[in-house]
Amino acid sequence: MLRSNRLKRALAEGREVHGVMASLPTAASIELIAEAGFDFVVIDTEHVLINPETVEHMIRTAESYQLTPLVRVPDADPKTLVRLLDGGAQGIVLPNVEASETLERAVAACKYAPEGERSLNAGRPGAFGKASLTDYVVQANREIMVIAMIESRQGVAEIEAICAVPGLDMVLEGAADLSQSLGVTWQTGHPDVVQALKSVQRTVSEHRIPYCAFLRDPQAKARWRARGVGAFMLGDERGIAFRALQKALGEAKAPVESEASRS
Repeated sequence: MLRSNRLKRALAEGREVHGVMASLPTAASIELIAEAGFDFVVIDTEHVLINPETVEHMIRTAESYQLTPLVRVPDADPKTLVRLLDGGAQGIVLPNVEASETLERAVAACKYAPEGERSLNAGRPGAFGKASLTDYVVQANREIMVIAMIESRQGVAEIEAICAVPGLDMVLEGAADLSQSLGVTWQTGHPDVVQALKSVQRTVSEHRIPYCAFLRDPQAKARWRARGVGAFMLGDERGIAFRALQKALGEAKAPVESEASRS
């Protein structure tokens, strides 16, 4: 059964939201993220080898916690998008959008007629036909999100046309790949990258579309909040777990001060 998209409601109401990338292919990862209190999760199938059944289990786990499950896809192939939506994904994250035409095709694949041409199916989200499917398609069009990542020089240049596409629900920054496209690989704080991100965010906000920023340093949130941004990503759970483990081990290995030395 299709749930109300709590992320979409929060964005419409102007509430601050926090998400994280799920890169560990297991439902247990979603449980950890949900119990930690996040608002949404982006299940990564672009950079992670993960089978469809596991993705569905991860989505189902998110549903049980009322955590909004989004899926980052490897490309905009309509067949990929429809299977994920039929599996219960409440939103599709498209990587490296560089042209409005790419986004238009993705929206068409994610929305039922008359807003698109998504193939009809009475699976999990439609409660297997338990309720009116004519009502379901209207609800699905209202709840499903389409999110574009801007990760290249070309994407930055085309942001005005991309934002003009009906059905775009949020824009997510992609500073890492953008840094490479701008010739300063992995320098996400480089002035050229920062300026490009600000330019994208400004255009996105002018179109009244939510913008989601990654928090890469302690001061990042304050900077983005000052620009009116209220949606944030904290990276991926692998990196967060690695840094926490590394810190814990470092503390455990630190020399112990003896009682004699303290006296």
